Amino acid sequence: QVQLVESGGGLVQAGGSLRLSCAASGRTFSIYVTGWFRQAPGKEREFVAAISESGVTTRYADSVKGRFTISRDNAKNTVYLQMNSLKPEDTAVYYCAAERRPFDSTLVADSARWDYWGQGTQVTVSS
Repeated sequence: QVQLVESGGGLVQAGGSLRLSCAASGRTFSIYVTGWFRQAPGKEREFVAAISESGVTTRYADSVKGRFTISRDNAKNTVYLQMNSLKPEDTAVYYCAAERRPFDSTLVADSARWDYWGQGTQVTVSS
């Protein structure tokens, strides 16, 4: 079992940057694949990025590739999402997620696959 708590959301102008953090409880954080999803008003939750247990392998949605970077610090039980060159269409509630299955880049975009979710943090990008 793991509990996830996101932080770092806020209001930023287009072109700006934010860094989201997700702190996980428990001493076995390193065995979990972790990721970020987002949900805008009236839209379904969509995949943003995922990172393997060791942090070596990552995968990104095409819409954020080259602008967002996912990373993790297993010693601190924390996963990060660095968001640069933000656009108004990035506005959404961002959720941290974790799963126990081995990292599979072909499946991580499926939100049904993930076992644990945080409460979300709002990111608003103004034009």
